[in-house]
Amino acid sequence: MSISAIIAAAGSGERFGAGFPKALIQLADRTLLEHAVSSLAPVVEQIIVTAPAGFEKQISEIVGEGIIVVTGGASRSASVRNGLAVATGEYVLVHDAARALASTDLAKRVIEELQNGQVAVVPAIAVVDTIKVIDTDGFVVSTPDRASLVSIQTPQGFKTSALRDAHLSASEATDDAALIEVRGGKVKIINGEARALKITTPTDLNTALSFLGLGVDIRTGIGTDAHAFGHGRQMWLAGLHWPDEEGVEGHSDGDVAAHAICDALFAATQLGDLGSNFGTDRPEYAGASGTQLMQETYSLITQAGFSISNVTVQIIGNRPKIGKRRAEAIAAISTALHGAKISVSATTTDGLGLTGEGKGIAAIATALVYKR
Repeated sequence: MSISAIIAAAGSGERFGAGFPKALIQLADRTLLEHAVSSLAPVVEQIIVTAPAGFEKQISEIVGEGIIVVTGGASRSASVRNGLAVATGEYVLVHDAARALASTDLAKRVIEELQNGQVAVVPAIAVVDTIKVIDTDGFVVSTPDRASLVSIQTPQGFKTSALRDAHLSASEATDDAALIEVRGGKVKIINGEARALKITTPTDLNTALSFLGLGVDIRTGIGTDAHAFGHGRQMWLAGLHWPDEEGVEGHSDGDVAAHAICDALFAATQLGDLGSNFGTDRPEYAGASGTQLMQETYSLITQAGFSISNVTVQIIGNRPKIGKRRAEAIAAISTALHGAKISVSATTTDGLGLTGEGKGIAAIATALVYKR
């Protein structure tokens, strides 16, 4: 099944008091929007971001190639309709950039329900506070039984044709499931997660930071790797095979992005480096894939009591061109590292050095981890 994702990111952020769109607010090392993109990229084929008018270029530069940016509307529903106009998937996830920390696992569980035949799927958490309905004068009208109440989250999943039909009325709603309900459609509720909170105020931002493990034992590491091109070898980079590119020399498959990531994780956790763990004195790693090395690195740091907050890798070289496969690369690395937050970028060295002269390729990675 083909799946598109629409990330509603056209909110002004007025309640936050930031003076710029809320999706561009920084949460630790990345914007709220980048967090949301990295969660969905591993499980969807197309990502569409609805941007505030005038910020389309800036948001395109932030999210990179391969992600569609459209101008949002005057309301959330209008923004989603603009996204639906270019959605190509049979199914679509609608997500709020403000729920930046909703996990990849949550999106997977929504998709599983769609695969099982549901038309509309919404994550939610139980309401723990007593809720009062009041009138315009501030007096209580009723007290609903909270046992039957839930608080709705995103990403919400839909059969695309059903959601398009629901939006034909041009009605407004605070979530898309409400439009399905109005038409008599069934909406399936699944368990949400605390980390999918909506970040609306500075207090919410502080809560979100706690989910990233900030404020506990935080450690960082840097890793680098470089290899010369080698005739007759396949190109493996960022966990992906590049069939039209010449590969590089090396003991393993020469995936410089994967190797730099492993080194960064080992540096952050003080568990040695790539050579001490998977070096040339270990014949069992001859020809090993970058994916395998990342998986084994994850296992080693997890056994040592660490969790990954996020990993960033920058690939340096004239080729291959990363932009069109950036989402694939993020997905491949994230899968190898059990759903970790991943950022992938690329640059050149303006003709200087090994990479600039076209003799090879390199990568630099940073890792942020915390002790459990």
